Amino acid sequence: MATGTVFLDDNQNGTFDIGEQILPDVPVSNGRQVVKTDSNGRYSLSVGNDTIIFVIKPTGYRTRMDRDHLSRFYYIHKPDGSPKELKFPGVDPTGPLPKSIDFPLYRQAESPAFDVIFFGDPQPRDQKEIDYIAHDVVEDLIGTNAAFGVTLGDILFDDLSLFDSFNRTLGRIGVPWYNVIGNHDINYAVDVDELSDETYERVYGPAYYSFNYGNVHFICVDDVHWMTDGEKKFYRSGLSDAQLDFIENDLKHVPQDQLVVAMMHIPLVRSTPWIEPKRERLFRLLESREHCISLSGHTHHHEHVMIGADEGWKKPQPHHHIINVTVCGSWWSGRPDENDIPHTLCADGTPNGHTVMHFDGRKYLLEYRAARRSPDFQIQVTAPEVAAAGDPGSTTIYANVFNAMPGATVEMSFDETTTWHPMDKTVEPDPLFLKLWQEEQALKPDLPWRPLTKPMLSPHLWKASLPDKLSPGTYNIRIRAINPNGQVLNGNRIIRVEWCTKEFDQRVRLA
Repeated sequence: MATGTVFLDDNQNGTFDIGEQILPDVPVSNGRQVVKTDSNGRYSLSVGNDTIIFVIKPTGYRTRMDRDHLSRFYYIHKPDGSPKELKFPGVDPTGPLPKSIDFPLYRQAESPAFDVIFFGDPQPRDQKEIDYIAHDVVEDLIGTNAAFGVTLGDILFDDLSLFDSFNRTLGRIGVPWYNVIGNHDINYAVDVDELSDETYERVYGPAYYSFNYGNVHFICVDDVHWMTDGEKKFYRSGLSDAQLDFIENDLKHVPQDQLVVAMMHIPLVRSTPWIEPKRERLFRLLESREHCISLSGHTHHHEHVMIGADEGWKKPQPHHHIINVTVCGSWWSGRPDENDIPHTLCADGTPNGHTVMHFDGRKYLLEYRAARRSPDFQIQVTAPEVAAAGDPGSTTIYANVFNAMPGATVEMSFDETTTWHPMDKTVEPDPLFLKLWQEEQALKPDLPWRPLTKPMLSPHLWKASLPDKLSPGTYNIRIRAINPNGQVLNGNRIIRVEWCTKEFDQRVRLA
């Protein structure tokens, strides 16, 4: 049995000293059971030879942080250490179980209104791509007032020796940072899921855990299941029984008036390779909550999904699942810019970047942020430079509304007129991404940069023809998108309208 004390570390030395305040009613877990500290701040939990004991951060406190702002809220008990056959080192032998495993906490003010940064798939292959992350995303976030940040898996791209360099880079943002494990963050040398997280555990601690901030309960989920069929090794999306037990036991201590945010790597939708019984049990647990949302990464595009009965969700109200835009976009591909950073546009036409979630009690609002662009850049408007007057059907305007939710309305107007023309939702590739991809195909096999992935059908694309009464002139096309939650997103593009002439036709052909 592991025993210990959760205490207020007044002198900040990390050790429970005589006279320091003990903290009752704080949850502590062994990865399956969840118990609360008693009136003396003590807990007791069973352990095996491969157990991580961790404290579940309560509201109004923080855990111990290292110099890169990673939370050190756990104790790893592996008397013999990790297996030696791992490609990347795991945990060194920890020796006998300590007499007392104590967890220091520190008071901090936590408003019910706060922001969280979400990174999908930074996924650097090497130090050069870590430098891309530093200049493309991290530098603009230094000085942020966000409460903390979360990477939603695929922290790296298979080379786990880069964890320390990556952490030093993200640590410069200056806020506490939490991590979710992805399929590219595991040791491929092993045959079983239980050993695939050993390097991750050495660097970050438990692969699944939870914590509180404000009036929100956050659960970090490990939904990457490593397995073998006897001939090859591969992953599927699934959860261990121990983890599902932990989530069930954890939620018993969370009041129903709290918002629960489940964070994972692989999306919950059926288009991903889920081990179905595990997904069903997770659904049943999430359905038990009055207020619950979830986020993932993995697919390298950005999309709001409302999971309903067709996906196996049994609650009348659909579940809001967000597939978060990726930091690396399309795996750091595409033509490099003047800073030698690839444009790496996602296959749905979304620029690489991150999101910021605004929380206020049970309310939440997600904002998309493109890398090195203004926060106001929310819609890519694609239109020709010049259009023919009197022939409106020949000119199509596209609006890729990156952060559009299902049920969003999108409209088009010109200059400062008050007339708004509805745009139609369309299921086709983003025209800008398609153009860039086609240009790359023409350059192959001598393409001097990493090629883009194939275009996908964009889930947030609208189109409309120019109105028939648009006279010749220069216009600002204004796009307005309104999400069902009232969020308004805007975009614009300038276009010229001219009468058809021989010179006009020649310019159009050249364009």
